[in-house]
Amino acid sequence: MQLTLPSGDFAACLASTPIVDFTSPAAEPVRALAAALLRRSPTPLHYIQNAYEYVRDRIAHSADIRGRIVTCAAPDVLRAGEGICFAKSHLLAALLRCRGVPAGFCYQRLLLDDLSAPVLILHGLNAVYLSQEKRWIRLDARGNKPGVNAQFSLAGEQLAFPVRPERGEEDIPVLFAQPDANVVRALTENTSLAALWSHLPTALASR
Repeated sequence: MQLTLPSGDFAACLASTPIVDFTSPAAEPVRALAAALLRRSPTPLHYIQNAYEYVRDRIAHSADIRGRIVTCAAPDVLRAGEGICFAKSHLLAALLRCRGVPAGFCYQRLLLDDLSAPVLILHGLNAVYLSQEKRWIRLDARGNKPGVNAQFSLAGEQLAFPVRPERGEEDIPVLFAQPDANVVRALTENTSLAALWSHLPTALASR
């Protein structure tokens, strides 16, 4: 998918922010993890893959473990070891930006559940810039399970969920330097996972 960066500003995709935090004292574990991943990454491309696979596999998706807490900022996601798709994308962006890899955010609109909850909600993933290839790719760190098999791939996207246009689902072909405001609001205003499920974002604030 051809992604567009509205601001055209790579610097914003490298910045530390309150959500994509890798510079504050609270973010020391993020920096430590980035350093550990770097030590076993012979090239920048290996680092991107290792960071992605760490967040995909080692940070649980809260729904998969029947979690009860809601995380948002990167240090909180790492400390808790869990988060939903948006939260996991915040941590992955922080790990990548911490080592100078431009990273942003992309979204899809997907059915929450075909049978029990056929409503369209946002799903969050990352866009990562490959400097050696001068292009952006999308990576989905949601976490794999039966029926979900997202992978790091340069040959073609292998995301968690294929979009089904016939059911109203869509890819949003915009690359955002910062998490969408509606996403951040949902993660910060709902203090339990049960409350969050009733207030999942359905549209972007910035689209």
